[in-house]
Amino acid sequence: MVSKEPPLDEIQWKSPYAIMEMQGVHSNSVLFYFAQSPFFDRTSNNNVLFNQAMFNPNMMPVIQTREAFEGRLKTMAGLEFIVAQEPAEMAPGTGTGVWVIRKQTRRKIPRNEDEITVHSTYFVVGENIYMAPSTADIIASRMLSMMYSLNKFFSLTSEQPQFSPALGHTYVPFNQKIAQHSNLSGLSQNNRDSNIPSDELTSSKYQNNLTKKSETNTVLATRLLEESINTYLKYGDEYMDENPITGEPGAFHLTSTGRAEKSAATFTTKGSLQTTKPAPLKTDRSPLTNEKKAEKSPKTFGSGKQKRKKSRATASETVPV
Repeated sequence: MVSKEPPLDEIQWKSPYAIMEMQGVHSNSVLFYFAQSPFFDRTSNNNVLFNQAMFNPNMMPVIQTREAFEGRLKTMAGLEFIVAQEPAEMAPGTGTGVWVIRKQTRRKIPRNEDEITVHSTYFVVGENIYMAPSTADIIASRMLSMMYSLNKFFSLTSEQPQFSPALGHTYVPFNQKIAQHSNLSGLSQNNRDSNIPSDELTSSKYQNNLTKKSETNTVLATRLLEESINTYLKYGDEYMDENPITGEPGAFHLTSTGRAEKSAATFTTKGSLQTTKPAPLKTDRSPLTNEKKAEKSPKTFGSGKQKRKKSRATASETVPV
């Protein structure tokens, strides 16, 4: 099976033998040192000029200095490698610095400047040569690192928040602090367990079991409280005393719609508007007349009316003077 070569932007190349042959990396040898690396393209104009100078003595001055070599490359069209940036300082004892080499394609346009298309950039740092990553690779790497960090952050924070009625929302559980403190103190107590009586050891184990049970009860109580609050917020405005409700939470059914109660209420209100006040009673009679009426004997059934006798007075009867 053929081994897959790593990408060019993930490798580092150097050749100590070539540096010794060229007497170090300097301005006149940097392009030829780069030409021996795997980053170099053999079809470029740099390789064409170098091969011509090797077999044509008249072209030797072209490859002796970097300025002459790059000047000849600028007169040609096609793929080329040039030095885009030199080291900032080249003082003795400070090293060769950083060289920036650019791979580009030059296109000649009559009576206009040349059109240059940059393909990639390389760095020569001391004896090492690196390929600069593209902008797309940099953005993809940054995005990947950001997503990894965010995923790790959310996975950790999702386990941290805790809620309890007494403390509210907490991100470091109080029981965890107690557990950490107990673990630290437990290490020091292990050395003293041999001197502690058995009764004290059993009591401490019993207390530890109680704390574990209290932790589980706290979690269960918190969950039940949350469910109770959610049920109240969802079904808290439903009552069963006025209008009986059948069913279960989420599927309640009313036994009556309330139309009969509304019609009865409207009927009573209309009748109350049409009622009239009764006439007041007459209370102006004297109490004597009431007593006389009360003294009358009750009537007996079967007896006829009693006839009254009329007295006859004489017409000639005069009153004495």
